Amino acid sequence: MSDLACFPPVATPDARILILGSMPGQASLNAGQYYAHPRNAFWPIVGELLGFSPDLPYPQRLQLLQAAGIALWDVIAACERSGSLDAAIVPDSIRANDFAAFFAVHREIRDVFFNGAAAEQAFRRHVAPRLSLAGLSFRRLPSTSPAHAAQGFAQKLAAWSVIPGLPKGSDSV
Repeated sequence: MSDLACFPPVATPDARILILGSMPGQASLNAGQYYAHPRNAFWPIVGELLGFSPDLPYPQRLQLLQAAGIALWDVIAACERSGSLDAAIVPDSIRANDFAAFFAVHREIRDVFFNGAAAEQAFRRHVAPRLSLAGLSFRRLPSTSPAHAAQGFAQKLAAWSVIPGLPKGSDSV
């Protein structure tokens, strides 16, 4: 069982959209990068939607994400977990990130998207009861994790194309 800590948010003060994961998996923690597992569909989906190659160097991908007005973070600041699966997180060990401070700085965010059910559940349980969330809309998207195999890439891409202000990659699907 490991004590784990998430990454800082990737966000500019004028971000309009926030994408939330639950907690980085082991491949991401080892690489020091969001969504580093080679089979995670996050970067291929976002790359398709924003028109860039998911093979670009990580700093360039982050710059393009931020240029599109998208912030990236995780709900869980720290927890205990063995392995990478959200199901292995010890519920009593969860400590949520400071969203009150985050939203105070990032006042333009109106749309929050959860990368899967675990992120949404953690947010609703550990964050939402402590905050005023007026003016924000929330939507769960299918997890980009390789563990979420119920949907293929094309289905996930179509679902993720609802993010406002982005080119609609699902037109070609």
